[in-house]
Amino acid sequence: MTEHSGRFTGKAAEYAQYRERYHPDVVLPLLREWCGLTAEWTVADIGAGTGMVGDLFRANGNRVIAIEPNAEMRDACASLHADDGLYDVLEGSAEMTGLPDASVEMIAVGRALHWFDVEAALVEFRRVLKARGWVAILACGRKEDGREENVEFKKLMQTKTGRDLYLDPLLAVYRRLDTLFAGGRFFHADVPGELRLEWDELRGLTLSLSHAPMPSSAAFADFETELRGYFDRFEQDGRVTMTSCTWMSAGQFAE
Repeated sequence: MTEHSGRFTGKAAEYAQYRERYHPDVVLPLLREWCGLTAEWTVADIGAGTGMVGDLFRANGNRVIAIEPNAEMRDACASLHADDGLYDVLEGSAEMTGLPDASVEMIAVGRALHWFDVEAALVEFRRVLKARGWVAILACGRKEDGREENVEFKKLMQTKTGRDLYLDPLLAVYRRLDTLFAGGRFFHADVPGELRLEWDELRGLTLSLSHAPMPSSAAFADFETELRGYFDRFEQDGRVTMTSCTWMSAGQFAE
């Protein structure tokens, strides 16, 4: 995981402000149904970024331990949660969390699994989880198909960032999540939604992506011009609308 963590250096501010938020009323009822989630559980948020998954579980009353390898993202997470006595932020990775054996009831991963050495991370998750503990794998954001706005945004990112060269192969793990818990228990649900973004929101969300060029890069001016052209093409009443989704999975390892 640490080999990829530098991809988010310089992006913490946009990430914290503009990334899509998880909705507790969407996620928590399913985790309670599937896993028996209660407020008494301790949840380890692995690859925590600025802490959005942790915020979801704090809304349920859980103690959260955020594990994040990128120093800038970790500092932002710590700053945002400095006044929360039930939210701890630690340096670590999915493969080496630094957590004690059998110390948490749930491991949560949001928009980060594809950065992990998955097999090494699963070994670590088994070590850290209490008996019959759960792994929740969550993501929310725009879909890459559906509305024309979604399709054209994907084309823009492919053309201007070369994301296919490294990111798309990593995303293949999401097509085999059930196999990570072979012989155990596994649940999955897709909850559809919608994003309606003003220009500043679209720009900030896009810049928070690992493959988007930094404002200091030579490629940025052309990229921003193309992004603005996309916005002007599709905006209605000052906003671009995209189909979105909350993807939810929960797994329990075989005993």
